[in-house]
Amino acid sequence: MLGWGLALAAGAVLLAWADWQRTARTHAGDVALVLVAALFLGLGLWLGLGVARKPAPPPGNPAAVASLGLTPRELEVLQLLAAGQANKDIARVLGVSPNTVKTHLTRLFEKLGASSRTAAIARGHELGIIG
Repeated sequence: MLGWGLALAAGAVLLAWADWQRTARTHAGDVALVLVAALFLGLGLWLGLGVARKPAPPPGNPAAVASLGLTPRELEVLQLLAAGQANKDIARVLGVSPNTVKTHLTRLFEKLGASSRTAAIARGHELGIIG
């Protein structure tokens, strides 16, 4: 009984091998394409995860940031301000209300000694806080 089972199993393996050989020969281009695509997928994932793991560099001038007592959120607001974003856009990006953005801007103006958005941006550039 065991002998017949082994013979049938061997026959099934031989049929599967023959089918694979036929498929590999008739679809060689497709098989190569799938292998190359899998290689590039793995390479892209590996590179993407390597880039994503790197921490963001600190803002331009950590000494000026520390001396002014700027919070990380105020730095974000200043960078978005320098990018030309309106209060509503800054609020949307940061996930806060426009009134919160106005509060951050008021504190930024006080800390930077600025009286307007343009002056705050200029002072940020002058101190090397924003690029």
